Amino acid sequence: MKPLWNLVAGEAPLIVNVPHAGTFIPDDIYRRLTPAGLAVPDTDWHVDRLYADLVKARDITLMSATHSRIVVDLNRDPSGGALYPGASNTEICPTTTFHDEPMYRDGQTPSMAEVAARVDQYWRPYQDRLAAEIHRVRQRHGYCVLLDGHSIVSVAPRFFAGRLPDLNLGTADGRSCDPGLAAAAFAVLGAASGFTAVHNGRFKGGHITRHYGRPEVHVHALQLEMAQDCYMDEAKPGTFDADRARPLQQVLRGVLDDLLRWKPAP
Repeated sequence: MKPLWNLVAGEAPLIVNVPHAGTFIPDDIYRRLTPAGLAVPDTDWHVDRLYADLVKARDITLMSATHSRIVVDLNRDPSGGALYPGASNTEICPTTTFHDEPMYRDGQTPSMAEVAARVDQYWRPYQDRLAAEIHRVRQRHGYCVLLDGHSIVSVAPRFFAGRLPDLNLGTADGRSCDPGLAAAAFAVLGAASGFTAVHNGRFKGGHITRHYGRPEVHVHALQLEMAQDCYMDEAKPGTFDADRARPLQQVLRGVLDDLLRWKPAP
C-alpha cells in the first residue's frame, strides 16, 4: 500500500502541513471516476514543493499527503458537518469538483459505508500522525505552531464571487492562534509587493486549523490559502514553473521566518 504521507521531521517549533497536494488514487476508486475526476481536480498543485526548500533550510517539519482529496478530504470534519454553513461545501469524500462537475460515473458514488471505511483507512491514520508530530514539537518547545498550506483556482464561482485574493490567511476568526502570531504573519502577507491579501475572508481555516488550533494548550494553527494563478499556469496544473513561483516563495520565506521568531508570552 502506498504511504499516506511524506514526512520530514524537523526540530523547529513550526510544522507546515499540506493535506491536499497528493494526486494518488487507488485503483478501486480510479476506475469509477468520470474524465473530470480522472484529472485529479481541485488538487493544491505544487504547494508541498513551494515550501520544501524553505522548511529544509530552517529545520521545520513538513508533512504532506500523497493521496488525492478525492479519496478523502483530510481538511473536513469526519462527522460530515459543513465547513462553512450556508455556503456551498464539498464532502469529506467529494463527489463533485469545485466547478460542480460530477467526479463519479452514474451509480458509482461512494455509499455511507464506503465513506466511513475511507475515513478509517485514510483520514484517521493521517490525523493521528499529524497529532503525534504536534505533540512531539510541543513537548520539545513548550508550544507548537502549525501552518496548514493550501491553494485553489483563482476563480471558482461555486465558492466565491470574482477573483480570490492571492494570499488568504485564516485563523478561525481569531480562535485558532495567538493574535500576535496572526498579526505577525499577516504583516508579511499584507506588505507583499505584487500580491493581494486578506485575513479571515472567504477562507477562515478548515477542520485542521479549527481542530488543532488551541492556544489554551499552546498549539497555534493558521491556514494559508493561495490563489493558484499567482504562482502557476492554471491551464497547465501539472507543470511547476520555478521562475513564476519564485516571488511567492520569497513571501513564504518571510512568513516562515516571522512564525519562527514569534514566542508565546511566559
